[in-house]
Amino acid sequence: MSSNKNALIRYKTLDKCLKNKYRKYTLEDLIDACSEALFEFEGKESYVSKRTVQLDLQNMRSEKFGYEAPIEVYDRKYYRYSDPDYSIHNISVNESDLKAMNNAVQILKQFKDFSMFKEMNGVIQKLEDSIHSTHQKSIIHLDKNEQLKGLEHIDVLYESILNKKVLKISYKSFTAREPNIFTVHPQLLKEFNNRWFLICLYKKGIFTLALDRMEGIEVDENTKYIDQNLDGDEYFKDIVGVTVSETMKPRSVVFFVDSSNAPYVKTKPLHSSQEIVNETEDGTVFKICVQINYELERVLLGFGDSLVVHKPRKLRLRMQEKFKSGFKNYQNLVIPDEE
Repeated sequence: MSSNKNALIRYKTLDKCLKNKYRKYTLEDLIDACSEALFEFEGKESYVSKRTVQLDLQNMRSEKFGYEAPIEVYDRKYYRYSDPDYSIHNISVNESDLKAMNNAVQILKQFKDFSMFKEMNGVIQKLEDSIHSTHQKSIIHLDKNEQLKGLEHIDVLYESILNKKVLKISYKSFTAREPNIFTVHPQLLKEFNNRWFLICLYKKGIFTLALDRMEGIEVDENTKYIDQNLDGDEYFKDIVGVTVSETMKPRSVVFFVDSSNAPYVKTKPLHSSQEIVNETEDGTVFKICVQINYELERVLLGFGDSLVVHKPRKLRLRMQEKFKSGFKNYQNLVIPDEE
């Protein structure tokens, strides 16, 4: 069990003891109560030290967690709340807290139409009612598209990851004539550029499947789930997008962005490794260290003539060919005159 969860159980136990009007609790009694609570939760012997409980009481008294609990020692040995109606679960909120909660509600409301958030609708309504929300229009607008194909699969995929279930997915790629059946061990859900992907274990490797190419999903109860313990931050740290190679090493990608577009790249880096190599009146040279994948190429191409790749050479040549092909397409384009 995590130390944070241990602490929460101790605070809850101490709160229960300190507000009990029918029993006197010494420090030793509080230690025993916390130890018993952890034993009941974990199912194994768990002794809480005197120092730990003393620190817990100190934290509850302080503003550290917002409790400011009125804990007193009477008869020089017993602990209780000086206010018999006090509980750490009855913390009042000020006007600033209410405003912050109201802002959070407005953001949460933007997600409630996604199927995976449908169970939040009632919670959001309760929050609005409890903080007396003015039902203001949302000041923050998040980019989303509820009409994206594949969103209907998020529920079952999320639940299968949470409950460690193996899935059989009927999947038809853009190039396939017929769908294929993949038996996978789902690990992560990933959103990139308004498109959702499932990161899963397939056979002996990590596989990426786009939700919009899934035609059917069934739970496989006969296959034992294999948990890869994937950490999303660690797994995606060397890429732009979702396509991760198990063998490719990250490369230094050096590119120039003209002066009119460089500020956008400075304020919204293409990758966390981004740094400035050189800067002149004409523009800025940046460097990122990433695996070179399809998504990276698409992002770079999206800057059009305002970006030029310097290194690596193969990527620069590939970009050149893309722009040459695009130029030919425009040269050969024939459009009937508009009426």
